Amino acid sequence: MSRIVIVGANHAGTAAANAILDNHPGNEVVIIDQNSNISFLGCGMALWIGRQISGPDGLFYQTKEGFEAKGATVFMETRVESIDYDAQVVHAVAADGTRVDQPYDKLILATGSLPIIPPIEGVDLQNVQRVKLFQDAQAVVEKLKDPAIRRVTVVGAGYIGVELAEAFQRNGREVTLVDMAPACVSGNFDEEFCDLMAENLRSHGIELAFGEKVLRLEGENGKVARVVTDKGTHQADLVCLCIGFKPNAALFEGAGFDTLRNGALLVDHHQETSRRGVYAVGDCSSCYSNAKDGEPAYIALATNAVRSGIVAGHNACGMAIEGVGVQGSSGICIYDLKMVATGLTEAAARRAGYDACVSDFSQVQKATFVETENPEVKIRVVFDGTTRRVLGAQMASTYDMSAGIHMFSLAIQEGLTIDRLALLDVFFLPHFNQPYNYYTMAAYSAVLGA
Repeated sequence: MSRIVIVGANHAGTAAANAILDNHPGNEVVIIDQNSNISFLGCGMALWIGRQISGPDGLFYQTKEGFEAKGATVFMETRVESIDYDAQVVHAVAADGTRVDQPYDKLILATGSLPIIPPIEGVDLQNVQRVKLFQDAQAVVEKLKDPAIRRVTVVGAGYIGVELAEAFQRNGREVTLVDMAPACVSGNFDEEFCDLMAENLRSHGIELAFGEKVLRLEGENGKVARVVTDKGTHQADLVCLCIGFKPNAALFEGAGFDTLRNGALLVDHHQETSRRGVYAVGDCSSCYSNAKDGEPAYIALATNAVRSGIVAGHNACGMAIEGVGVQGSSGICIYDLKMVATGLTEAAARRAGYDACVSDFSQVQKATFVETENPEVKIRVVFDGTTRRVLGAQMASTYDMSAGIHMFSLAIQEGLTIDRLALLDVFFLPHFNQPYNYYTMAAYSAVLGA
C-alpha cells in the first residue's frame, strides 16, 4: 500500500481521490489545495450570474468533510510552495502559517490552469474581473448589485466569454463582446456555425466587436471606464477577461519533466509523467487527441480532467488502466441555441495537414407530419478525403440534439470512416426523428459525392 499525495482538489484531483478511496482501501490519501472549496463547477457560473439558477449551492459535488469521511487527510487553504521530487516531499504552508512537509510514495499533480491575463495597461483597475474560481463568480455577482454598473465588456469570445455575455444581458446590462478573432466560438466550430451564434447574440442586443485587438483599459477614479481597441473605444463599467487558460506550471517548471510547448506535463496513457511515480491530471497535463492520430495535445475540459483523474488514481494504486484518448467533445447553449462539437473543425483539420472534406445536411428533427414543435437541425461531418476517416462533427439547433454528438465522438475514437455511418442502424419513430435522419444522411451524402 502507498501514501498518495494529491496536489489540487478540483475536478481532476477530486476524481483521482474518489477512484482511490472508493476502490483501493488501505492506501493513505493526502489532499492539499490552496482554495477554501472543492469541486466547483465553473461551467455553471454563467447560470448563476445570469440568474438562471437561484444560487451556487448546487455547483459543488464534493467537500472536505466528504473526503475525510472516506478516510482522506485534507489540507485546505494550504499553499504548496515547492516539491522535492528527489526526496519525495511536498512543502506547503497553511493559512495560519503552519508548515506542512508531507512525504509521499506516489504523487498526483492536479494544479489546474490559470486565466491568461494580457500584458496591457489597465488590467489592475477596479472592476476588471477574471472568471474561473468560485470566488471570482461570487465577486461578479456582488458587483452586479451596484446599479452604477450598467455597461459590461467581455474580452474573449470563446465558450466562457459567450456564456458570460448572455449572463450579463440576462442580468439587465448593456453588453459588448470583444475578440481579436473574426468570429465567436471559432475554436470549436466552423464559420457557418459561428455565424449562427453571432446572429443569436446580436438578436438579443449584445454588441459584437470581432476582429478587434484590445490595446489598453482606461479608467476614472481607479475604476475601469473604457476598453480601447485598434478599431475603437467601448465604454465599460465592468470588464471580464475571458481570453483563455494556461497550465498552472509553477510547481514543476524547470524540474526536469517532459512537457508540451505550453508547459503542460507530458503524460503517458496511464497519466504518469516522465518522472516515475509522479502523475499529472486535468488542465496541467497533456492528453492524446484521437482526431490527430493520437498525438499529444492540450484540451482543457472538465470532462477530460475527470477521466484523467480516474486513470491516474487507479494506476497510482497499481491497477493498470489506460486512457483511450479524447476527441475534445463540447457543447454550448446560449438562449435557445444549442451547439455541440467533437474532433476537428474543417479549418483545424486543414491546419493539421489532412485532406479535409465536409458533408453538410439540414433537416427538421422529427417526421414532417408531426404537428408539435419541430426545429431544424444543422449538421456538419468533417472527414479525410483520402482515408475517409471521420475527423470531427458539429451540430446546431434549438432542439436538444446534443446526445447525437457522442456517436461521432465514438466514431473518431474508433477510427471509423464516414462510409460506415451511411447505412448505420438507427431506429425511427416519428415522435423522435425521421426515417432518413440527419446522422446517416450527412454520411450518405458524402458517399454519393465520393
